[in-house]
Amino acid sequence: MATLAIHIVRLGPDDILALWRSLEFDAVQMLFFALVMVFLGTVYFMSRPRPVFLVDYACFKPPVTCRVPFSTFMEHSNLLEHFDKKSVGFQMRILERSGLGEDTCLPPALHYLPPKPNMEDARAEAQLVIFSSLDDLFKKTGIRPKDVDILVVNCSLFSPTPSLSAMIINKYKMRSNVRSFNLSGMGCSAGLISVDLARDMLQVHPNSYAVVVSTEIISPNWYAGNERSMLLPNCLFRMGGAAILLSNRRRERSRAKYRLLHVVRTHKGAEDRAYKCVYEEEDKAGKVGISLSKDLMVIAGEALKSNITTIGPLVLPASEQLLFVFSLIGRKIFNPNWRPYIPDFKQAFEHFCIHAGGRAVIDELEKNLQLSAQHVEASRMTLHRFGNTSSSSLWYELSYIESKGRMKKGDRVWQIAFGSGFKCNSAVWKCNRSIKVPVDGPWSDCIQKYPVYIPDV
Repeated sequence: MATLAIHIVRLGPDDILALWRSLEFDAVQMLFFALVMVFLGTVYFMSRPRPVFLVDYACFKPPVTCRVPFSTFMEHSNLLEHFDKKSVGFQMRILERSGLGEDTCLPPALHYLPPKPNMEDARAEAQLVIFSSLDDLFKKTGIRPKDVDILVVNCSLFSPTPSLSAMIINKYKMRSNVRSFNLSGMGCSAGLISVDLARDMLQVHPNSYAVVVSTEIISPNWYAGNERSMLLPNCLFRMGGAAILLSNRRRERSRAKYRLLHVVRTHKGAEDRAYKCVYEEEDKAGKVGISLSKDLMVIAGEALKSNITTIGPLVLPASEQLLFVFSLIGRKIFNPNWRPYIPDFKQAFEHFCIHAGGRAVIDELEKNLQLSAQHVEASRMTLHRFGNTSSSSLWYELSYIESKGRMKKGDRVWQIAFGSGFKCNSAVWKCNRSIKVPVDGPWSDCIQKYPVYIPDV
């Protein structure tokens, strides 16, 4: 091209005019050429992935009347006849080691003695959590419920008929052509699965709004037996929920908080051990509960490795990728006992939102990914203040980082979640603008006292 340009510059005006005439373009050729260019341009712009923006989100803040300090939890456990002394002592030890604080909340139905939650109680909890989150979201963003084109709801253990998505459509009188989805049974990582589904829908429906609602309804899932593996969820899971507004409208680019870069999903369900490590079943007395296997952390580590293998090339700098490849080749060719090289993901991300599933989960990821205490601070403080809120915990963590004033334009966020099946899912976001400290939200009345010291019991 440079040589051709030099040659043309050397030509005189008459030579250039003679060259143009020698091409002998007629009207048909020019029209055909123009149509081909328009067609190729259209194919290019239509085949490009549409950018997906996170306009804003809202997290449910439980009322203080639902607060369950350790003393209340243990007093109720002692008074309930279906727990024996060993089970009560086991729950106390779990609470001491859990990383939960004194301000976590359980739904009203579980405050009664004895708790006998029914369908009405579960619906009441769902309406409280979901409607409160959506009201805050619509108020923040200024969009009307009738503007919503896509609705995705995920709740793992409570799946009534009509569905929770239908409940939302009825409450807010959404349009009859809204595309709604209701995901159940997909565990604590279902929030990112919902985001992935919404992203795919936004790729084929231009100029649209998508609302994602993530929650877990606790009322109907209280375990009233004495199997230790089934008592763990009683101690860890608490009320929570979040509503997220996504859009592919270009006019939302300026006010959107984040842009979605990647979603990577890993499913280990083909392995029997992984499939049954989080399993809903009946105990010997016929009482239904969620059993957590002792192999859970090992399986979670294997799922994380698979997920990292996929997401690494998408986000890591070339230097880290080369070190990882050299380490892999060395182990394969020279010495299989060499320690595998763990990429430094701190070079790819400024912030980490690790699912607040429990203290052990956060400890394991902090160790395996070689993160600092500040990198996992949002996860630990979310677990302390709100407990394990299942799929919505990632959004409480993101809100914590914003409330601390740490989110700046260009920062990258890695959300990591684990769920039954067994699944490990990741989402990567890039901050679209520097975010001011929010004046409302779940942390507004307590952020000044965090981070708190959590003793290692």
